Amino acid sequence: MYTDFPTKILRPRKHTRLHTMTDMTGDILMVEPFYGGSHRQLIDLLHGQFTDSIKVTMSAKKWHWRARTSALHLSQEIPYSSNYRILFASSVLNLAELVALRPDLSSLKKILYFHENQLVYPVQKTLQRDFQFPYNQILSCLVADKVVFNSQFNMESFLSSINTVLKTMPDYRPKGLAEKIRPKCQVLYFPLHLPPRGNHTYQRTLMLSPEETVCKGHEDSPGVTGDINNLTSLSEKPDTDALIDCDTKVPVCSVRNDQSSNEVLSPPEAKRQKTRPLHIVWAHRWEHDKDPETFFSTLFQLKEAGLEFRVSVLEIFAVAKERLSAHIIAWGYQEKKEEFYNILSDADVAVSTALHEFFGVSMLEAVYFGCYPLCPNRLVYPEIFPQIYLYNTPTQLLKKLKRMCKVPDETRGHSIQVPIDRYLWKNCADKFTVLFSAETVLKDIGQPKSFTSNTS
Repeated sequence: MYTDFPTKILRPRKHTRLHTMTDMTGDILMVEPFYGGSHRQLIDLLHGQFTDSIKVTMSAKKWHWRARTSALHLSQEIPYSSNYRILFASSVLNLAELVALRPDLSSLKKILYFHENQLVYPVQKTLQRDFQFPYNQILSCLVADKVVFNSQFNMESFLSSINTVLKTMPDYRPKGLAEKIRPKCQVLYFPLHLPPRGNHTYQRTLMLSPEETVCKGHEDSPGVTGDINNLTSLSEKPDTDALIDCDTKVPVCSVRNDQSSNEVLSPPEAKRQKTRPLHIVWAHRWEHDKDPETFFSTLFQLKEAGLEFRVSVLEIFAVAKERLSAHIIAWGYQEKKEEFYNILSDADVAVSTALHEFFGVSMLEAVYFGCYPLCPNRLVYPEIFPQIYLYNTPTQLLKKLKRMCKVPDETRGHSIQVPIDRYLWKNCADKFTVLFSAETVLKDIGQPKSFTSNTS
């Protein structure tokens, strides 16, 4: 393999923020082509915990182009080193292309982490699905030595959809790929690295009018007016370069976690003592696949029914505030994580209306800070949340929220039965340590590799 460092150390170009690079002394090479959101959250956590690592990243923009072309860019930017023994990358990267362009990386233990998979990303019409994105992920799995998913639902939906995707090929369809990939697969839930509970308070003020409201952290951004069909995000632009393909069809297959748990999360004492109206939070980025239409339609019906409630809509900036202005506490993207946590600590109920979800970091963060979760009974949610927190239809969601609005103290006094501790970093760290553990890695390209399988 190549062992010499380049004579000139590669550094980020001054005129762009396409990538960042840490020092080059580590033996774990972490690569993230889409350095934003949960992708950034995970790689920053792992890089901070594993001090023998380096990271190479690209900005979280133009997702489709990152999936198509990042391997070439990264092959030129990743410094050569004889110290590497592990390559860790998200599934946005075409790992097959990177290894072909950089044969010195082929002998490393290659770990591919799936935040989401493109095989079941819904599209409005089958013909609109870009075959190349799921195909790239299948190829990456074939090249990887270990394939890690953030949920059982993510893994099973991926493996069970491989043949369906390949059937769209006109001829010469490969066979047996799911069976070849499955032995490499394991589930490691996304680790939450959160501050201690009880240290967050939020100064609650109602917005006076839509015109006077500007998203905190984006004071230069003008307020938006209009209706629910004209939602605009300050966290991500809802254009063709967004991370998601919009859809009306939703994968309904779910992996339910039927194991009963005695783990409960008692509500903070400060939350128990509140006597104000119910505080509802919607902590999702603005994308159509998160189905904000259903959420806001439910809120409008609560308002029309004359029910008292307060609402915080986080990580989006939407025009529905015109109709809900009398109920709004917080609106829009929260620049500082501390402010985001403060709002979650003040809220009583966290709602998801997602049409697509492979894990749901924001919902678990809300639970951690004492919010009662309400999630659709589909996708990954039955795997994580007990049945009591799931609803089947928008009508059921409305019915649950109506009762909560009428008796908010009942919700605040509820001990949440979600085993949140199992998703905290302190309880996931050992599994990632095993994942990054030393294994037999033969440095000679072309020589057979023999890895010890870690399934814990």
